[in-house]
Amino acid sequence: MKDFAAIDFETANWYNTSICSVGVVVVRDEQIAHKFYKLIQPEPNFYSYWNTKIHGLTKIDTENSPVFPYVWAEISPLIENLPLVAHNSPFDEGCLKAVFKTYQMDYPDYKFHCTCRASRKFFGKTLENHQLHTVAAACGYNLANHHHALADAEACAIIALKVF
Repeated sequence: MKDFAAIDFETANWYNTSICSVGVVVVRDEQIAHKFYKLIQPEPNFYSYWNTKIHGLTKIDTENSPVFPYVWAEISPLIENLPLVAHNSPFDEGCLKAVFKTYQMDYPDYKFHCTCRASRKFFGKTLENHQLHTVAAACGYNLANHHHALADAEACAIIALKVF
């Protein structure tokens, strides 16, 4: 793939509708062309201890942030006609579909590709595991800020450029 958008969501709690941040990295002609990051007021708007422990975000961080439809209005033109790439894409695709349904938005049937599955085929058993930080390191990317949506999306883009 030469052109795609890598995407990553962080959630506030166990509901896949509770997107609290998004990172998008647009790749055009095999080069990173654009990066986008935004905090989002989640739905439902509460944070579980475990989710906060993973990504560090709290209700205070997103209390003045826009809700998903306003953020997606910014993202949509950036990713128009591009396939989406995510590490463990069933999670990110599931979140996206769920939040579209929550806000009664028409889902454009985005095409998702999974870098986790692709890394299993590409690297096989040469890696200890196929977690994002492990695969990113194997592709030469230092994921120092793991679970920050933009850092994870950028890692995913680097992986996609190698494994697809």
